[in-house]
Amino acid sequence: MIRSFVSVLLCAALGGCLTMNPRVEVAEPTNVLPRPTPVAQPSNGAIFQVAAYRPLFEDYRARHRGDTLKVEIVEKIVASQKSTSSIDKSGTVDAKVSALPGINPSRFTRASASGESSNSFAGKGATESSNDFFGSITVLVTEVLPNGHLLIAGEKQIGVNSNVQVLRFSGQVDPQLILPGNSIQSVQIANVRVEHRGRGQQADAQSMGWLSRFFLNILPI
Repeated sequence: MIRSFVSVLLCAALGGCLTMNPRVEVAEPTNVLPRPTPVAQPSNGAIFQVAAYRPLFEDYRARHRGDTLKVEIVEKIVASQKSTSSIDKSGTVDAKVSALPGINPSRFTRASASGESSNSFAGKGATESSNDFFGSITVLVTEVLPNGHLLIAGEKQIGVNSNVQVLRFSGQVDPQLILPGNSIQSVQIANVRVEHRGRGQQADAQSMGWLSRFFLNILPI
């Protein structure tokens, strides 16, 4: 009985150690990346085939599903907004009765009225945001649209010790904008989606604990 109890305690301790220090490894890509579509063997005996055509005297450029393309990520966004408003209004009223028919003027020395009003308002506001992202990633062509545009997606994972950095990129490319050397800048890509996240001890140190999030949600201020 005692041996069984000790065995249970040891198993619980080992499980707790594994939970407190989980092993972080580079995982498989989350996106289902395509493979090049197999081209059927020509049955007409001709050399030129539309599905596999590539210009003979042209630099290699992404054209078909499964081709690779190098993306230079150059994203710099700066936004600022400032507003200032002010209102100032004032007024003065002064009235006095000096004489009335049939009444001695000396009785109206205290018959006077005066009033003043003032209203003012001032407000200021400012908002500023800045984001910089530079890097490079090689992506795959996932689909070719009817107009010739290419849908691309790629993922890069770098694992060092107990930390893994994950970079994901996707978007839509116009083949005419691809530069010599089969590369393109991210500012020339439509519908860009860039995600850079981390897993492991470094990412855990930068996130708020569950107990802190609980008290932050219930606090009234």
